[in-house]
Amino acid sequence: MSLKSPALGDFRRIVVKVGSSLLVDSEAGRVKEDWLASLAEDIASLHKKTRDVLVVSSGAIALGRALLKLPKGPLKLEDSQGAAAVGQIALARTWAEALSRHGIAAGQVLVTLQDTEERRRYLNARSTIERLLAWRSVPVINENDTVATNEIRYGDNDRLAARVATMASADLLVLLSDVDGLYDAPPGKTTKANRIPLVERITPDIEAMAGAAGSELSRGGMQTKIEAGKIATQAGTHMVIASGRIDHPLRAVADGAACTWFLTGANPVTARKRWIAGSLEPKGSLVIDKGAVAALNSGRSLLPAGVIKIEGAFARGDAVVIRGPDGAEVARGLVAYDAEDADKIKGRSSSDVLVILGFAGRAEMVHRDHLVVGRS
Repeated sequence: MSLKSPALGDFRRIVVKVGSSLLVDSEAGRVKEDWLASLAEDIASLHKKTRDVLVVSSGAIALGRALLKLPKGPLKLEDSQGAAAVGQIALARTWAEALSRHGIAAGQVLVTLQDTEERRRYLNARSTIERLLAWRSVPVINENDTVATNEIRYGDNDRLAARVATMASADLLVLLSDVDGLYDAPPGKTTKANRIPLVERITPDIEAMAGAAGSELSRGGMQTKIEAGKIATQAGTHMVIASGRIDHPLRAVADGAACTWFLTGANPVTARKRWIAGSLEPKGSLVIDKGAVAALNSGRSLLPAGVIKIEGAFARGDAVVIRGPDGAEVARGLVAYDAEDADKIKGRSSSDVLVILGFAGRAEMVHRDHLVVGRS
């Protein structure tokens, strides 16, 4: 029995990736205003249906080099960083204006490779995104090209978008592309190229179909999209590659336009819980009282008041084992405080944290979103 492609309306949190070549007219050096207006209308439609929408947008360097009137051709690293500094302002303003026409506030989030690789910075970025979504804002995310170097950068927003989707626990990643999906041969170069409508699992055969060619402004080709698909689907996020060369590209996907869906057998919550439970080495332990054990078993977060002992040297964002008063393992999770600070606030009310530490930390020692109770 063949699987059916999902529908856009099935998803609650959607990351939309937009490349430079779709957003910026390379000849005129300006934003494609009409196209962006149509995409913003699509985003607003999803937003009104209580969907969370995040945008990963390229275009800062392209806009910056146009505003600075830099010559065409490859840029030196420092020139790219300077162009990005100018272009990021223009890019943020462009998205803010497009979304504000629909009563939506845009929030700019600039990230680097380290922000999605190091747990402490990962949790900070994740918390910022969660807060923006709670405020019904649309986070507009881009790689921080002003500080990223060739050695410590993604270099393409396909993989960055997949990492953002993982970070935000999104259940769908939409890659708007120059082409309307994955083909078994380069489209346009042969009459026998067939689009693959549905990929149940990314196999070596699927990877072999990916080419490396990209447009002048977008660094990534189909290879990076397949790599993004591997990141996303392993984290429980579905992905779709669809054409961004048309107006209202998201509406087109919703209406059944040609595209390629990549399926996952998990979901973001279970995939993240599995990662916390089995893939991270614990750096320490928290011993909790009976009341806290009962709270965790009922699905609640671990508060400082329920912690009676701190063991090990861990940093905020590290994995820790949570043990009951008898020493038996109760749960595992990502701790919100360094060991030294955790020891200072153990057994105390969350409202005392500011007075004890001198800063307003998290109310929870381990939030339930970062917690796995039991390991069966």
